[in-house]
Amino acid sequence: MRLTLIMGVVNLIFFVGIIIGLIFLFSLICRALLKYIKSTDIRQEKSKTRVSLGEALKQHRTKCKMTQEFVAEAIGVSRQAVSKWESGASDPSTSNLIALAKLFGISAEELLKEVE
Repeated sequence: MRLTLIMGVVNLIFFVGIIIGLIFLFSLICRALLKYIKSTDIRQEKSKTRVSLGEALKQHRTKCKMTQEFVAEAIGVSRQAVSKWESGASDPSTSNLIALAKLFGISAEELLKEVE
């Protein structure tokens, strides 16, 4: 009888431990989801920045009456790379950004100031 009671208490403690562990895991998942939901504005802002950089590059290119092919050849990249930068699919490297700014006749700082 005494052994059965002890085994019952041990099983109850084990079961309570599992329940507490599951509750803790659930709370961690909830916190992670809340953090992800709250970061929506930041993620949207970052994507807008990329689009804005692409738009700025395209505006300068068209203002200077240059084609994507001309820009690509002038800085030594493919036309597809220039297209990806302008569409926001990717960003130019720092050296390419500096080369683009020089090609457009502005400083890299001026080009980046337009991006917000």
